[in-house]
Amino acid sequence: MDSANIRPMSFHVFGMCNALYDLQAEVDDSVLAEVGFAKGGMFLIDEETQRGIVSKIYTHIVHSEAGGSGANTMLGIALLGGKAAYTSRVGPDEHGILYRESLAGKGVHPFLGVGHGDTGISLILVTPDAQRTMLTFLGEAQGLTVDDVDEAALRQSQYLYVTGYLWDTDNQKEAVLKAMRIANEAGVKVVLSLSDPFCVDRHKHDFLELLRNHVDVVFGNREEAQRLTDCDDAHDAAEALGSFCDIAVVTMEHHGSLIYTGGDMHEIPAFPVQAVDTTGAGDMYAAGLLYGLTHGYDPATSGRIGSYGAAQVVAKLGPRLDHLDLATALGNV
Repeated sequence: MDSANIRPMSFHVFGMCNALYDLQAEVDDSVLAEVGFAKGGMFLIDEETQRGIVSKIYTHIVHSEAGGSGANTMLGIALLGGKAAYTSRVGPDEHGILYRESLAGKGVHPFLGVGHGDTGISLILVTPDAQRTMLTFLGEAQGLTVDDVDEAALRQSQYLYVTGYLWDTDNQKEAVLKAMRIANEAGVKVVLSLSDPFCVDRHKHDFLELLRNHVDVVFGNREEAQRLTDCDDAHDAAEALGSFCDIAVVTMEHHGSLIYTGGDMHEIPAFPVQAVDTTGAGDMYAAGLLYGLTHGYDPATSGRIGSYGAAQVVAKLGPRLDHLDLATALGNV
């Protein structure tokens, strides 16, 4: 580990994504049929629909906490002992207050703008057969503006982590570009997560422009990377992405991951576990990778920390862990 490359800062990683308050409920098939969504699917819903569903399942809620892809990654960094901050937008409602408290309670500093509408919600409906149906209402998260970006905190961070989910509204784009430009000016490394194949399909040209002009590290799964680069092979996609930035990471589920940097391709094996639920595995991989990069570990070792963390998530239900011991993770790299 080379600590000489770690500069003084307030946060190791400053994250930006959609703030979604997770509500997990155990329901039977009749409730799922009543709300009218196919079991096991993932759906975007509007405000009226989410209010109607929440009223039906509220007494069945078994777990609730701050969520969303970027928040999962910041929480993973904090779990490993890193210092993380998180920016998004919530509403002035109970869920907005709980979101802030949930982040802070787990060691992530919340820089949350407050709008006038409802806080975004992710409803996870779990039926007796362990199938998870996910219904997402983005709410105030889509109202993120340039004024919600805390410039002082960002300048005092080592890395900026942004997800592709933020590229769906003009105001969110402006906030992302402002953050990236501040980071570039201040010497803060910029990480872009491609987030979802559909994000890549919608914003392919813009993502390539971000890679050319602002991004130091790009992170995506095999499908996302291949769609963005028009490559038929994950290795080729990783190398193509690496032509834009310092580090390109391509995850491949049980086949492990690839890290292309400095002209070298590192093949990171997946840690063998009995897969239970892959939700959040990519978020935890990113957490381990970023923890490693911000604590002086080389990219390959950082990727192995991420791979170990992702395996622990896959081995249980849900996107996050209650504990992740860094010593154990490093003992497996």
